Amino acid sequence: MNANGDGLAIGADTGLSRSALVTARHVVAASFLAWMLDACDFFIVLFTLDDVARGFGVSLQGVLLAPTLTLLTRPIGAFLCGRAADRYGRKPAMITIIMVYSAIEVLSAFAPTLATFLLLRALFGIALGGEWGVGTSLIMESVPPSWRGMASGILQAGYPAGYLLASLVFLLLPVLGWRGLFVLGGSALSSALYIWLRVPESPEWLARHKNRDGAVPPATGLWSLVRGNMALCAFAVTLMAGFNFMSHGSQDLYPKIFLGLERGLSHPSITLVVVLYNIAAIAGGLFFGMLSQRIGRQYSIALAALLTLPLLPLWTLPHSTAWLTLGAVCIQFCIQGAWGVVPAYLSELSPAWARATFPGLAYQCGNLLAASNALIQTSLATLLGTGLAVPLMLTVGLAALVVLGLTLANARLHPATR
Repeated sequence: MNANGDGLAIGADTGLSRSALVTARHVVAASFLAWMLDACDFFIVLFTLDDVARGFGVSLQGVLLAPTLTLLTRPIGAFLCGRAADRYGRKPAMITIIMVYSAIEVLSAFAPTLATFLLLRALFGIALGGEWGVGTSLIMESVPPSWRGMASGILQAGYPAGYLLASLVFLLLPVLGWRGLFVLGGSALSSALYIWLRVPESPEWLARHKNRDGAVPPATGLWSLVRGNMALCAFAVTLMAGFNFMSHGSQDLYPKIFLGLERGLSHPSITLVVVLYNIAAIAGGLFFGMLSQRIGRQYSIALAALLTLPLLPLWTLPHSTAWLTLGAVCIQFCIQGAWGVVPAYLSELSPAWARATFPGLAYQCGNLLAASNALIQTSLATLLGTGLAVPLMLTVGLAALVVLGLTLANARLHPATR
């Protein structure tokens, strides 16, 4: 698939005024903050599932539907919010999305019944699914071209940073209770205020709509986007399925099930491992994002995926806490390092008129395809009788090979693609 470079550049890498550079920094900071707080609100649910179940007097199995519904509605949000941002502007769409997910987080705290809570979490998924694509288009169209690799890594680092923040917020559970944590999650509204005050509209979006060059054609919809870009859509969704199998395959069952139940690590030890590998994930995203500015997006992704493969045994086979920690830190540095390139890569692949819609929709559809990850891993563990070590290596290793193969194939077809 060829990167669509039609107008993504917003000016030369040099010669920007000081005010323009300050504005670009505000765009990067605001986009990172919005994604981090969105991710934090999502992880608060995962950390409090037991408490929510007790609060509603139901089994844990009933509450587990909440993150599932959030996952299922994310592609809807990617399309609806992306279309709104492509048609009406990145800035108003971002502010609206943040206001909506902040309000839903607070309303979740006051849900009188489990059914109401589940409905709110489904609605939260729409906002969660829409925020990433809109933020990606805003940041990639607003920063100097030489910043895009770094900005991509910073934006994507918001997800593990949100995981870390949720871990810290969870320490307040004995004081605030689960409902209090959800109210606290509503403070994400501060990022909307920041965007309103300090972040301008994407200059490229303004230029396209002023000249009507590249603006959203009035009759386009989801089918029009897919029909006109079938090969590109198939490539991007398959690639993002591989990315999500790498990410979820290495995180969903690893802390509590693998480290806790199979390796017998204590809760403080598991917490330390999670904190350390999330710090490594942030560092990896920044490193490979900046590296992509020098060697190209595809080759940076391919390198990170390739380095993941020899680390798989170190990540799962040891029984020592120290070696397991080292393996987890190294593999998350590489996996989330590859992810750090994704915002820039998908933006540059996207048709100009769908730059807020296409990246987010590809991401969330790939995420939907990877939703079976935990079921696949647990089924393999039962079938093979080996515990989770081998299934973890198989799923993450195969996903890394898919990402590696697809990016190298695209690089061979389009060697000029950044």
